[in-house]
Amino acid sequence: MDTSDPHIHFDATGVCEYCRNFEEAILPNWDTGPGGAQALAALAERIKADGKGKDFDCIIGLSGGLDSSYATYVAKEKMGLRPLLFHVDAGWNTDQAVGNIEKLVDGLGLELFTEVVNWEEMKDLQAAFLRSGIPDQDLPQDGAFFSGLYKFARQYKVKHIITGSNFSTECCREPEEWGGYLGIDTWLFNDIHRQFGQRPLESFPLTDILVYKLYYQKILGMKVHHPLNLVPYVKKDAEDELNRRFGWQRFQHKHHESRFTRFYEDYWLPRRFGFHKRRAHFSSLIMTGQMTREAALERIASPEMDEHFLKQEFEYVAHKLDLTVDELQQIFDAPKKTYRDYRNKRWMIGLGTTVLRTLGLEKRHFR
Repeated sequence: MDTSDPHIHFDATGVCEYCRNFEEAILPNWDTGPGGAQALAALAERIKADGKGKDFDCIIGLSGGLDSSYATYVAKEKMGLRPLLFHVDAGWNTDQAVGNIEKLVDGLGLELFTEVVNWEEMKDLQAAFLRSGIPDQDLPQDGAFFSGLYKFARQYKVKHIITGSNFSTECCREPEEWGGYLGIDTWLFNDIHRQFGQRPLESFPLTDILVYKLYYQKILGMKVHHPLNLVPYVKKDAEDELNRRFGWQRFQHKHHESRFTRFYEDYWLPRRFGFHKRRAHFSSLIMTGQMTREAALERIASPEMDEHFLKQEFEYVAHKLDLTVDELQQIFDAPKKTYRDYRNKRWMIGLGTTVLRTLGLEKRHFR
């Protein structure tokens, strides 16, 4: 991490708050040994008890990427659960992601439910976000993924949600200035779409973060579980295991299961704003002993994808969103803005995050 995070602070010995948070808040509460195994077994028993008499006892949002794929494997094979796999198709799946999902479904003998987002609405919302000028260009996809999952769980009264979120590969969270806005803010979505959208969002799934954090989880009793924090989870080993067991194929980098996210993180964000999410991704691997700092600096010195490929992806994204290449370039060159230029409830979301950290329910450092 460096000063492209505008609020980063280094102490007299050159240590930043991300490393201090890892040492002081995460490590003391992260047990993947006997204690973690015991907690995993107890968690499995609670979920099984609540799932008696039902077709499945939990739900997992599966993207085809590593974290959700390995969480699926752990839930089925190590916890003995009967999960329903839930996938939201927002129109940007890579063939590799689709193949990985199919391999897991077949290899584990699980059921898959796929919700296909109305492409015309998805396209309109994504184009509106691009025109808004803010860094947070993955919010439309995140909105579809999380809202679709929670709405499905509520509709079918599923109490337990398994997530691939974890300390091992995500203990260093990118700051919100890098497009790391803290959740699905319907005020922000609606204001941007009102100004730049061209068609009503009649079927697009959109559930505000405060609704699913407070109403769904605290009132309806939904529980979100992070089993990857209770088992030994090393990125390369997990990739090797999934490949050996199911023929699952590893990605070049995190989030490359979505063609748009790959373009956004490898091209749009670093070239338009100067933000490299790989800094946070690699920092997580460095802190957890899976990568050396020297290897990370060498890799981040050049783009993840070559120039010819990135140029092709720029053209692909433009045409898929019904924009000309020149129109997308004009958007790219337009003045930069942030979520603060639009109506939002960031202060409320921030307050909720602070409360969760104070209660010890969130260990990662958000800013």
